[in-house]
Amino acid sequence: MSGIKLPRGGGSVGRTISLVALIGLLILISTVAVSSCSVTVESGYMGIKTTKFGPNPGVQRAELGPGFHWEGIGEKIRTYQTLQRTYSYTRETNADGGENEEITFSDVLGLPMTADVALTFRIREDKAADLYATWRQEFDAFIDGPLRTSVRAAIARETEKLPVACNAQQSARPEVQPIAPAATVAGVALVAPGTPDADNCPGQLIGPGRQIVLQRAMQALQREWGPQGLEIIRMEWVGSIRYPETVLAAIQSRTTAEQNTRAALERVNLERANAEARIAQARGQAEANRLLAESIRSNPEVVRLREIERTLGICPLSADTCVVGSDINVSALIAARDGRATAGQ
Repeated sequence: MSGIKLPRGGGSVGRTISLVALIGLLILISTVAVSSCSVTVESGYMGIKTTKFGPNPGVQRAELGPGFHWEGIGEKIRTYQTLQRTYSYTRETNADGGENEEITFSDVLGLPMTADVALTFRIREDKAADLYATWRQEFDAFIDGPLRTSVRAAIARETEKLPVACNAQQSARPEVQPIAPAATVAGVALVAPGTPDADNCPGQLIGPGRQIVLQRAMQALQREWGPQGLEIIRMEWVGSIRYPETVLAAIQSRTTAEQNTRAALERVNLERANAEARIAQARGQAEANRLLAESIRSNPEVVRLREIERTLGICPLSADTCVVGSDINVSALIAARDGRATAGQ
C-alpha cells in the first residue's frame, strides 16, 4: 500500500463536481418552484387572487395587472379576460363551444321558437374581482352559465309581448277587426311580412319586431350587468329566427293566396279596361253618326250629291229604274270620278 500514490488535487476535483451538481439541483428546484408558485397575467387580462389564510381570506378585491405574480401558500391566482369579446350562442358547434347553446323563447301566444345570438361584451378592469366574487365561476363557465341565462331571459321577456305574426293580437280584441282574410294557426290569424296588414302591425316577430325585441333585450342586459362591471356592447341575431313549421306553412299559404288574388285583380282590371275602350269607341261612332245626321238635316243638298256620286251622273235622280246604254263607258266614268276625288284631296 505504501507503493500506491494518489494523484495530487483529486480531493478538490470531487468537491468541484459535487458543487456543480448541487447548483444544478438548486436551479431545477427553483425552476419548479417558480413555475408552480407563480402566475403570469397576460396583457388584456386581469388577475384575481383568492386566499385561504390571513386576516382577509377569500377573494381579494384588488385586481392584479399584467405581469408576473407569486402564489403563496393557500393562494390561487386566476385570470379574467378584459378584452372586448364576441361570443355566439348557436345550435351548431363553433369556436366558442361544442354543444347546443341556441336561445329558446316564445311569442305572446306561447308558440315556441329558437334562434342563434351573438353577444359582444367586455369586463371592466376595475370590476373583474367583484364579478368573480359575486358568481365564483371561471370566465368561460360564467359565459356559458349566468350570462347565457340572462340573455335568454331578456329576449324571452320581450318576445312574450309580441305575436309571431300580425293579427294575432288583433284577433284577441273584439273591437279590432282583421283587415283582410288571413291564414290561421290554432285559430289565430297570421299576416305575412310586406303586406298591408303588416304595415298596420309592425310589431310582429317575423317582421320588424325581431329587431325591436333585440334592442330592448340588450338595453335590459345593460341595466342588469352594467353595475356589476360587465359592459354589453352589441347583441345581434345570427341568421333568422327558427319559427314553428305550422307558422311558416300558414304564412306560405297566405302569401300564395295573396299572389292569386293579385293576379285575379289584374285580369279583372284588364277586362274592365278593354270594356271601357269598346264603350268609348261606340260612343265615338255614335257621336260621329249624330253629327252626320245633323249635317244632313241642315243641308239636304248633301244627300243629292251623294246620290249623284252613286249614279255617276248618268241616271236622273227621280228615276226608279235606270238602264245604262251600251254606248256609255261606265269604267271610264268611274275612273274619272275617282280621279276627281283624288285631285280634290
